[in-house]
Amino acid sequence: MTSHRTGTREEWLAARLALLEAEKALTRRSDELARWRQELPWVRVDKDYRFDTDDGPASLGDLFRGRSQLLVYHFMFGPEYEAGCPACSAIADGFNGIAVHLANHDVMLWAVSRAPLAKLQAYKQRMGWSFPWASSYGNEFNPDFHAGYTDQQKQSGVAEYNYREFDLGSAMRSGAAGPLAEWAATTGTDWATYTQQAPGVSAFALEDGVVYHTYSAYARGLDGLWGMYQWLDRAPRGRNEARTDDAPLNFFRRHDEYDVELR
Repeated sequence: MTSHRTGTREEWLAARLALLEAEKALTRRSDELARWRQELPWVRVDKDYRFDTDDGPASLGDLFRGRSQLLVYHFMFGPEYEAGCPACSAIADGFNGIAVHLANHDVMLWAVSRAPLAKLQAYKQRMGWSFPWASSYGNEFNPDFHAGYTDQQKQSGVAEYNYREFDLGSAMRSGAAGPLAEWAATTGTDWATYTQQAPGVSAFALEDGVVYHTYSAYARGLDGLWGMYQWLDRAPRGRNEARTDDAPLNFFRRHDEYDVELR
């Protein structure tokens, strides 16, 4: 017998209709927020960032590849990593399928990481991905867009993420042992090294040869990009993320690390 509340079809329908009104209100609010994002002022990007790509060196403007809009996913893969962040990897699993649709809507999608290009290419091959992925190794693109931290920030112990200052030193020490350390170890690093990178998404526009920064989001602002979470939120038990001794922090893994076979 299930421990979940059960009821009649009539009771379910009444509850479902009440929920439907709330879902419609959320959808309308989401539409409003999308318009609000698009109305943010554009900020000119004057710094000359240089990236390494499969096709050779590239500027930020080159990443547009003839489109007028660019979306960058700040993928946590630092120079010391041996594998990409598992959470970023779960998000990136959805990129292959949507990149062509975005390109057809005048939007280029790229992942950008601090690791050297050779590491990114090897991991990309392992994961079976085809979306564009650039290395920002040696430039300040990641810290400039709050997706990583400079040596000065590490020394001062103060950094900014999701538009708030926080104690970077404390954050780097907090997961030195336990589940967070185990999570970091899946990338071949310790927690302090792992947290020198941060996830995020940034949007850019190209107009009259000038690149503008238009939007960025971090932390829970990335939830909508997790394809699997959108499905899990509609499953009977939701994200099922209870953290117990039997359910460790990294309850999800890279897609080639599961024992489950789809039949």
